[in-house]
Amino acid sequence: MIYMDNAATTMQKPKEVSEAICRALSVMGNAGRGAAEGALSASRIIYGAREKLAEFFGAENASCIAFTANSTESLNIALKGTLQTGDHVITTVLEHNSVLRPLYECQEKGVELTILGCDKKGNISLQELEDSIHKETKAIVCTHGSNLTGNMIDIEAVGRIAKRHKLLLIVDASQTAGIYPIDVQKMGVDILCFTGHKGLLGPQGTGGLYVREGVKVRPLLSGGSGIDTYNMHHPDKMPTALEAGTLNGHGIAGLSAALAYLEQTGIDVIREIELKHMRQFYESISRTPGIQIYGDFSAKQRCPIVSLNIWDYDSSEVSDELNMSFGIATRPGAHCAPLMHEALGTKEQGAVRFSFSHFNTEEEVETAVWAVKELAKR
Repeated sequence: MIYMDNAATTMQKPKEVSEAICRALSVMGNAGRGAAEGALSASRIIYGAREKLAEFFGAENASCIAFTANSTESLNIALKGTLQTGDHVITTVLEHNSVLRPLYECQEKGVELTILGCDKKGNISLQELEDSIHKETKAIVCTHGSNLTGNMIDIEAVGRIAKRHKLLLIVDASQTAGIYPIDVQKMGVDILCFTGHKGLLGPQGTGGLYVREGVKVRPLLSGGSGIDTYNMHHPDKMPTALEAGTLNGHGIAGLSAALAYLEQTGIDVIREIELKHMRQFYESISRTPGIQIYGDFSAKQRCPIVSLNIWDYDSSEVSDELNMSFGIATRPGAHCAPLMHEALGTKEQGAVRFSFSHFNTEEEVETAVWAVKELAKR
């Protein structure tokens, strides 16, 4: 199988990741639950991963990083833990349902919501964003990169707007963490939500969020923490404040190994390969009759994603044919990005998404080009 669904999850992981998970299964106890070697081993591994993530994202220190199961959990914590009745929040049509659905829940509880539109290529206007701010605005919530078009938002520019108006900036880095450099302090990000199983090359069931020092987030969960047992309330000091119950230590061990791989290989090297594959694919099919491609490919910075449709065929039928006849794995449908599809006019048809990894080869890309052109002839 030629795997080109990396925006959903990177299926091809460095061998060090599985090795670290298998090793952890044999040596890890429960972190923070005693002084036996198993518990201490778990604490060391988890803290080491926390330190790596803090350095990776330019955080002030390791305590700014809390672990979760995925971006969805991180975003729910960030949004439900900072917004309250009477607040105003600004987001965009580029967002995944992991942002939209929690915001809709907040809206039902009295939070005012503004959703910025986009142009025909799927780009938002920073001027429109700033014009939407008013005295009740509490936060700007946006993706760093669209999982449908691959378009990116200039987070550093948004960060300057947020700082100028003293707003929280909450960023969904699901599609960019591990692919593009992210420096939360330089970019002005107050809360960064990320998952471990995509560009970070870790296992599923891992993720987290960075919370800037001084930013208070109400916990989504409370319970066992391993410390302060006789307190009726969950500890309020980071990162324990946002981590209730036993962490996915085995998964975090794999994520730690993935971070070491990224550091050793270099995300710039990885990104260059992935963008080269994306450009090779895009430029080879972009002028083919019957193929409609979505997104802004004039931008230098974008995610290694190409979403397309062939004539008026349903995207699921095209994806199934790519899989059955050519052995190529892609993602069809709505991609949990309903507003983006409405903006692009693809609500009914959906789109077929190709998303590339540095583990793909040029030969695989050429096979994908050939397969799409063959389908466009039918």
